[in-house]
Amino acid sequence: MTQRVAFLVFDGVTMLDVSGPAEVLHQAVRLGLPYRLVLVSPRGGDVTASGLALAGATAVADAGPVDTLVVAGADRLAGRPVEDELLEAAGSLAEGAARVASVCSGAFVLAALGLLDGRRATTHWRHARTLAHRYPRVRVEPDALYIRDGRYVTSAGISAGIDLALGLVEDDHGADAARDIARELVVFMQRPGGQSQFSTALATPPARSDLLRSLVASVLADPAGDHSVPAMAASAAVSTRHLTRLFQTELNTTPGRWVERVRLDRAQQLLLDGHSITSAARHSGLGSDESLRRAFAHHLGTTPSEYRKRFTTTRGDAPPTRDAGPERGTPRSRARSRAHG
Repeated sequence: MTQRVAFLVFDGVTMLDVSGPAEVLHQAVRLGLPYRLVLVSPRGGDVTASGLALAGATAVADAGPVDTLVVAGADRLAGRPVEDELLEAAGSLAEGAARVASVCSGAFVLAALGLLDGRRATTHWRHARTLAHRYPRVRVEPDALYIRDGRYVTSAGISAGIDLALGLVEDDHGADAARDIARELVVFMQRPGGQSQFSTALATPPARSDLLRSLVASVLADPAGDHSVPAMAASAAVSTRHLTRLFQTELNTTPGRWVERVRLDRAQQLLLDGHSITSAARHSGLGSDESLRRAFAHHLGTTPSEYRKRFTTTRGDAPPTRDAGPERGTPRSRARSRAHG
């Protein structure tokens, strides 16, 4: 049975929030998977997206039933209350959809409708605090790439929409199909929803000195190696005191703390890839189960088991045919009352 996927767009929408997930599903169609994509806007016609035109969107009134709704984002959604027209459009489409997704700040639309009340959700890290403040009933998790809670799937910014769409394909048609699409698009297959939006590798500012740049690269390449302060100092042919000064001056941290965060990133990935706690501890360089648990508690405020359970139990589950929650059938009636958050 063909699944109709509607992308809700509007003037000022972020192009990659639309084109990234749409390309994943287009590749799925090329593989023979039964998706039909439809571009929908509140009034139909053309809309602007990142300074370019998206042509020929169908008006919401003419869209017909959809199986999956994807609400794209735009910077203004986080900056001011969502306009009534967009809320009405999203509410109308969400009412009959079996699955409702948002990319980046599209989560503000779902939150304004009350659809995320009491649920876990994410958005671009830059907007996460605003989302949590404006909609306190939403359980915002700022560090996840994407989160599924019931029939609702929310993702972080921009390229995370590709990860979300690969996850939807995996839910519908299995990991092999998603892997084939990822290979075709030359993207990672696939960053799990629980992977951090801002890993230590991304969050580390570029080192100014060649010595520290080389050292950082070697640790990132092999987190489980011998990266004690004496070993790193010997490798760089400097004193431990000088090495500590370099880390403090250029990276604003100590060598030990930085290495632990790199290893924690690796342990998170290993757990989500199916490794045991003992294996994740050993291959990440954290060493023992107890060291792994301490690092998770200190940096993430949770246990390795709870972390893995949170981000892996729903992957691969078939989406429900309808959400049975109390909000079913109510988004349009909520739109006006919640438009100003």
